[in-house]
Amino acid sequence: MKQHVLLEILPSALTSLIVSALLTGVMRQLALTHRVLDVPNERSSHSTPTPRGGGLAIVITLLAALWLLEIVGSMPFRLWAALSACGSAVALVGFADDKWHLSAKTRLTVHFAAASVFVWSSGRLPPVDFGIAILNLGIAGSIVGVLALVWFLNLYNFMDGIDGIASIEAMTVASTAALFLVQHGGGSPVAVFMWLTVATVGGFLLWNWPPARIFMGDAGSGFLGFILGAMAWSTAAAGKLSVWFWLILVGAFFVDATLTLLQRWRRGEPLATAHRSHAYQHLSRRFGSHLKVTLGVLMVNLLWLAPLAWLAALHPSFGAGLTLLAWAPLAVCAWRSGAGLPGD
Repeated sequence: MKQHVLLEILPSALTSLIVSALLTGVMRQLALTHRVLDVPNERSSHSTPTPRGGGLAIVITLLAALWLLEIVGSMPFRLWAALSACGSAVALVGFADDKWHLSAKTRLTVHFAAASVFVWSSGRLPPVDFGIAILNLGIAGSIVGVLALVWFLNLYNFMDGIDGIASIEAMTVASTAALFLVQHGGGSPVAVFMWLTVATVGGFLLWNWPPARIFMGDAGSGFLGFILGAMAWSTAAAGKLSVWFWLILVGAFFVDATLTLLQRWRRGEPLATAHRSHAYQHLSRRFGSHLKVTLGVLMVNLLWLAPLAWLAALHPSFGAGLTLLAWAPLAVCAWRSGAGLPGD
């Protein structure tokens, strides 16, 4: 471990954590004052009105961190511009949706525009090793990348349904990727930004830990999903981390959300309608606890997905097989937990 890299980042990370925590407290007070509350509905896994919009603290802190990285010359201009502009667009449409309930068409138009601009600005994927063949996907890979980025930022919103789960997912995914980059590359602008992401989300988690005192809201969850997806595409396009690494690492969220969507589509249910039929929501009701499920996701990420993602990064030719291995038990667990079935 190149400890000097981590030590250099530590002051900035601590600052991000403190700023995020303070801003989240401010957002909570504003939400209480102006009655900006998440009132329980058919999709909810909580039972009492709770302040929402705390994710704006994550948005503000990370955008400020991006600007500072650019000012000190630690972030390439092209990457900084794409992350700042596209991330801001996603956060703004999320904020507008929180406030005025935009149509799915409007939200998706902005999401596709932001994803397209970011993928275009980051370049194409290098040839992908599928184990049995190495394929140059070319523009088809970029199209798939746009679709995947849009799906991931939306599924992140879907999976932000119980206390702490979206924060824990972001922190474990970003820290695992950052550790690998530090260990095998000595650090990079993306690694630095991912450490700041971990710290920023940690500041918000101080308020969002079960039982949560404030929720993230669509502005925060969509923005965070976009940031993680953008980091995945950026590092994959640069050849620093394979697509298999990221597909494994986000498996807990990806498998649950995708299986739930497919099940609801198969049942003929309207996909844009609010619901609480994700596997993690079923489990939280079964256990009578948000904390147990959130800690379960933490353990799955650290003890199962992170080691397999690490192996996939070190041995790209085994990446496709390792992805199937990583996803299989998650799919079985989600299926048996009732993913996509009506919530009770």
